[in-house]
Amino acid sequence: MIKKWYFYTSLTIIIAFLSSGFKPFNLDTNSWFLVHEEDGSHYLFPSEKQEDYTSLNIPFTGNFFIGFKEAIGYRESESKYKKINSLGYLGKYQFGIETLKTVGVHNSSAFLNSPEMQEKAFIALLAKNKWELKKEIEKYAGTIMNGIHITESGILAAAHLGGAGSVRKYFKNKGKRYFRDAYGTSIRSYMKAFGGYDTSFIVADINATVKNI
Repeated sequence: MIKKWYFYTSLTIIIAFLSSGFKPFNLDTNSWFLVHEEDGSHYLFPSEKQEDYTSLNIPFTGNFFIGFKEAIGYRESESKYKKINSLGYLGKYQFGIETLKTVGVHNSSAFLNSPEMQEKAFIALLAKNKWELKKEIEKYAGTIMNGIHITESGILAAAHLGGAGSVRKYFKNKGKRYFRDAYGTSIRSYMKAFGGYDTSFIVADINATVKNI
């Protein structure tokens, strides 16, 4: 009887010892590693597959610059590089002939047939507008005006629509006058729709052209 008692006691101790070898007594945790979601989404994101985001109410590009330029391109032309509207504006970002000249493009046909040139022209115009509106960006970015949260990307988008001069007039009038383009689109709506994107890498340059981008 005593031998059996020793046997079962020893067996219990051995099992307990072996089990403890697979369970750490002290588990150090890092706050950045802990997750609290219960819907399983934390096992999926971030993901490199765009289709993983289609059922969620979040943008695939977040607030990155690529999201900014693609959103403007789609708004302007549905991202069609060879689009010419009824007023003669050209390409994915709908450039006017005179605006193209300011960024060093003088051949509209070559422009329409070159996605690379169009992308460079867009960057060049952003750089020029950022230089021309640097005082406005410094003064108003981060403020609320007429119900709109003002951001650098919103200001640059508005300048793309109506020009830097119209943006200056908008701020001069405290956002109370709605400056619009020929189709009735207001720069206020662009400032709202395209606010909050990261355009920090755009270097302000009054002399920016497609050749030096």
